[in-house]
Amino acid sequence: MNRHKHYVSPEAALQHVQSGHRVFVHGSAVTPTTMMRTLAGQKDRLRGVELVFISVYGPMYVDQPGMEDHFHVNTMFVSASVRESVGAGRADFIPVFLSEIPELFKRGVLPLDGAIVQVSPPDGNGYCSLGPSVDVARSAVDNARYVIAQVNPQVPRTHGDGFMHVSQFTAMTYLDEPLHEASFGAEVSDIELRIGSIVAEMIDDRSTLQMGIGSIPDAVLRQLTNHKDLGVHTEMFSDGIIALCERGVITNRYKEVHRNKTVTGFALGSRKLYDYVDDNPAFVFLDIDYVNEPFIIRRNPRVVAINSAIEVDLTGQVCADSIGTMQYSGIGGQMDFMRGAALSEGGKPIIAITSRTRKGVSRITPCLKSGAGVVTTRGHVHHIVTEYGRADMFGRNLRQRARSLIDIAHPDDRENLHQACYERFKVFA
Repeated sequence: MNRHKHYVSPEAALQHVQSGHRVFVHGSAVTPTTMMRTLAGQKDRLRGVELVFISVYGPMYVDQPGMEDHFHVNTMFVSASVRESVGAGRADFIPVFLSEIPELFKRGVLPLDGAIVQVSPPDGNGYCSLGPSVDVARSAVDNARYVIAQVNPQVPRTHGDGFMHVSQFTAMTYLDEPLHEASFGAEVSDIELRIGSIVAEMIDDRSTLQMGIGSIPDAVLRQLTNHKDLGVHTEMFSDGIIALCERGVITNRYKEVHRNKTVTGFALGSRKLYDYVDDNPAFVFLDIDYVNEPFIIRRNPRVVAINSAIEVDLTGQVCADSIGTMQYSGIGGQMDFMRGAALSEGGKPIIAITSRTRKGVSRITPCLKSGAGVVTTRGHVHHIVTEYGRADMFGRNLRQRARSLIDIAHPDDRENLHQACYERFKVFA
């Protein structure tokens, strides 16, 4: 393909965005930062453009003070890039399960005028790939009236649902620039390694893993080097998976769904990770409404879902997306996998947290903070792990739950929790 014949400038490509349009923006590693900066530069011709997305990386530009009349961010996950603008009221948050976001586009709840995505260069047959972020982008491009593609040779060509023919793009621009990277394993603490060790002991050989984002999932992966024939069916993964694949620990041999393949919606990590999944047939990147569908997840045996939280109250309610009334992240796929793992034969849904925050605040609390959102209900929670051990919630009454949670709280917090337990349940734990 002759690049100069088929590509236009970013400014020209973005002319398709008009006032009043709702436009999806690709996220995570392939957040199109240059395109967002260019779009922000066209603000004088635009009013009331709504931008929808999930997790994004890098500055978004369109959410800055003074942009309110021109652009409005309506995000389904509050990542660090837009946390300040959401808190300041310049942007909005939509609470929704990750598995159901495609339905918002398909059913016309959030009809899309356009989509802006980053893709790999076209192959000999004219097909590009959505790269390491197929997730909700697949549904977005299928349901948008126009698709603007930033073709970037640094986007890996991934197998699965992410292929698009050049004929599906309304406009294409060529920008060669690094993808966004994130490091989780480098930040793993000794406390998190202890948590990882406890969780690893709960994982049987031939289990199928789902890992949430962050340093605790990476800590778990570090402890699995002696396990055998693990499988992976997860909404996302990072660099921690590479060593286990190379050592033959992850084989996917005993999964029921996509045997011999690692199934995911997106990947976020280092350049090494993006190179590892590039044209690698051992990985399939699929539409998130399939990956995160609990009744698909449950078909694999021994599904172990490992997720984290901001705080847990003494009854087992899990807040994972807000700090009181401050929206910190989003519902994401935690409940999709907590439920899928619970329904899986031999499955284990696990919430893994440090007993305290880095500021020394207990994560196990008598009650959730005022305004906090419940992501995983006390009816769905099964296992909670801290560096002090494991509390089993399934089938336990409220008093038993409180006792178990106090036992794994930080020792310096247990006296206050004992008192709260007595005031609420009329018994000392």
